[in-house]
Amino acid sequence: MQVSLENYLQINFDKGDGLVPAIVQHAYNGEVLMQGYMNQEALLATLTQAQAYFYSRSKQRLWRKGETSNHVLHVQSIHTDCDQDSLLVMALPAGPTCHLDRRSCFASQRASPLLVQLMDTIHARQQEANPNSYTVQLLQQGVARVAQKVGEEGVEVALAAVSGDNSQLLNESADLLYHLLVLLAARDVHLNEVLLTLAKRQSAA
Repeated sequence: MQVSLENYLQINFDKGDGLVPAIVQHAYNGEVLMQGYMNQEALLATLTQAQAYFYSRSKQRLWRKGETSNHVLHVQSIHTDCDQDSLLVMALPAGPTCHLDRRSCFASQRASPLLVQLMDTIHARQQEANPNSYTVQLLQQGVARVAQKVGEEGVEVALAAVSGDNSQLLNESADLLYHLLVLLAARDVHLNEVLLTLAKRQSAA
């Protein structure tokens, strides 16, 4: 696989003394994973190998993300900003991105996309097993009950849409999304797997 990049020759490496900042974002869920720097050699290696390469300012050399941990970043696409002096790298991580063994170098949960935050919260509730948690109570009732709730919320969304009440539609849609994520957790299916399915459908469209 070779990743393409429009306007490669127009990237302004001179502005940063031969380097441009590169933000890495999860290709499916949008989470920001890390930030590094690329020179022309690193960018060319990334484009040809479809794995993320950076230039280490401390070691003064090219390095491939995951070269020791094997937690490589499989690059899906690269984009430039409006000034052609920074890069956005869309990638799929093969394990934790952060050297501290975290999913992202931006460790705060609030730095994650909202649906990812919600899925993390549901998984946390699952582990804590607090009997006062609605999520825990729902999960303890089993997959069939959670699936029933998804069906009920789906009907509520449809009724709100037909009634023309946008406020109700928003509330019911939020309920549906939440219960759908709980159902995924009950079946031990991750949100990213759903997003991967959507991505495959999009590429085939």
